[in-house]
Amino acid sequence: MAGNSTTPGASVTSRALALLGAFDEDHRRLPLTLLAERAGLPVATAHRLVAELVEWGALTRTGSGDYVVGRRLWDIGLLAPLQAGLVELASPYLHDLYGATHATVHLAVRDDTEVLYLDRLRGSASVPVVSTIGSRLPMHATGVGKVLLAHAPVDVQQQVLADLPRITAYTVTQPGLLRRQLRQALRDDFATTTEEMSLGACSVAVPLRRGGDVVASLGLVVPSLKRDRPRLVAALQVAARGVGRALDAARST
Repeated sequence: MAGNSTTPGASVTSRALALLGAFDEDHRRLPLTLLAERAGLPVATAHRLVAELVEWGALTRTGSGDYVVGRRLWDIGLLAPLQAGLVELASPYLHDLYGATHATVHLAVRDDTEVLYLDRLRGSASVPVVSTIGSRLPMHATGVGKVLLAHAPVDVQQQVLADLPRITAYTVTQPGLLRRQLRQALRDDFATTTEEMSLGACSVAVPLRRGGDVVASLGLVVPSLKRDRPRLVAALQVAARGVGRALDAARST
């Protein structure tokens, strides 16, 4: 055995990766004992390696003593070719979009059955916004999520439609209604929400394409869509086309 691991011949690197791999969608916060168990390591070994991972920033210890994935892993993840290029190329268009609307601007991608927020510019209006850079939110309750879900594979749509938790009194929890909204999002090339993620906040979002493929979504969060929806949709579509052209140009170089 190497380093008291329960796996013969396991290296320090493989044990550290096993600790990181212990986290998943259903296990985002783990106490040390469960973290060690899921990684297949003795608690003493896990304790030593976890301390090093915390010091480096790969893990963070919460106030309750549990461990969560650290921000440094997120920062490294953003260096992956697609996300790094997307965030960098989209940035000027996001700032232009903010300048034109003064609304909260979102850049998001689909991560399995959730929305992963890659970038956010906070708007000037007093609107409750629950997203942060790196956070994941339900697809069925967000504008960017509905756009991405509308363009997602059928098996992903079925998974989401099978479990539609109610977040506010206005969250769409009826599969039939959500299906109709997704079909409309494909027809209109945008999607909206009305206080479905948080009370007092509405959103509108459009797909962001690279070539013919939808790779992300651009969205705005505002207090109301009753008067300004056409203007906001137009602004989003201009920005999305700009990012799309920049992505296509980067791919061809």
